[in-house]
Amino acid sequence: MEECDVIIIGAGAAGLMCAIEAGKRGRKVWLVDHASKIAEKIRISGGGRCNFTNTGTGPDNFLSQNPHFCKSALTQFSQQDFVALVERYGIAYHEKALGQLFCDHKAQDIIDMLLAEAAAANVQLDMQTDILRIEKTDTGFSVETKAQTDAAPVRTSCASLVIATGGLSIPKIGATKFGYDVARQFGLGIVETRAALVPLTFQAEILALCKSLAGVSVDAVVRCAKKGFSEAMLFTHRGLSGPSILQISSYWREGLAIEVDLAPQTNVAAHLLSAKAQGGKAAIETVLSDIIPKRLAADICQSEAVSGRLVEIANSAIEKIGAAVNHWQLKPAGSEGYRTAEVTLGGVDTAGLSSKTMQAKNLPGLFFIGEVVDVTGHLGGYNFQWAWSSGFVAGQHA
Repeated sequence: MEECDVIIIGAGAAGLMCAIEAGKRGRKVWLVDHASKIAEKIRISGGGRCNFTNTGTGPDNFLSQNPHFCKSALTQFSQQDFVALVERYGIAYHEKALGQLFCDHKAQDIIDMLLAEAAAANVQLDMQTDILRIEKTDTGFSVETKAQTDAAPVRTSCASLVIATGGLSIPKIGATKFGYDVARQFGLGIVETRAALVPLTFQAEILALCKSLAGVSVDAVVRCAKKGFSEAMLFTHRGLSGPSILQISSYWREGLAIEVDLAPQTNVAAHLLSAKAQGGKAAIETVLSDIIPKRLAADICQSEAVSGRLVEIANSAIEKIGAAVNHWQLKPAGSEGYRTAEVTLGGVDTAGLSSKTMQAKNLPGLFFIGEVVDVTGHLGGYNFQWAWSSGFVAGQHA
């Protein structure tokens, strides 16, 4: 049987960070993954430029059954700590709206940085390696693996086992339920999982509207379940997308309606009534298109059956148009699911983990980090920061 100190399953953002930190402590670390390409989620993120953290990261940016669980890890390794690492490698980056940090060049810069750190920490890395069996031993764990290019299985013992296999989002790059199965095997609970940060879909009537407006983008406030986000919204051939919709998708549940304010800076009814009082010779659609995109203005007027010059339109009809813009109520049919979801909501129940070490309370030596855990960030670099922070913490103790 082969031997090492730490086996980390999952060579994504959290797994790489954990391997680096454990290796720095002089631990013999083996990092394994079943995929053929390392850190594929990093590579494709942020349009290929990786939104690697957010300057405003804090506990309020995360969802979990225990909203306090993330605090310790975020304090032990903050967004400033990761930015310092990026700067040490001379990686050029820039800040977009709402504190989001992106690489100037490409996401591969972050992957190359992590691989360089792992090499310096003497981490052994093997991709295309399947996990056949995990067993508890008197001194830790036994992990049976099989390289996809090699017919002979290998058993390796370790004192610490770290599960960094992510969630169910984007299965085309290798997402599986493996991490949840391991958690169940060793008696940990699973908070129900669902696709998050995902476009929403609609029944025929609203879908037809979305298709007719496909490509139209508008700054909007989207609300659901007492939560609201003010960011861009995009009409698509499949429904609604864009940052504000992705954000609210983490809070939306089947059967709930969402409310969309398509002109959050304007009281549309008041604006139109004021224009009417000043003469109102222009068509309502024309005045409305000064506030929202022309195609959207035309569609709303048509769907509400309101047309003509403002001066000729009843105040009640104008107020109806205002409500349609500022308080658009609609009920999603569902979401696009894990296929396009950026993250997985839910996961390994934090009640069974130490927030200070990410170690299972009932089984010393077993750790869960990153997306597999029931900690899910908002859109904007927060999920990567959780990966860095939780990976760092486990790396100090594994």
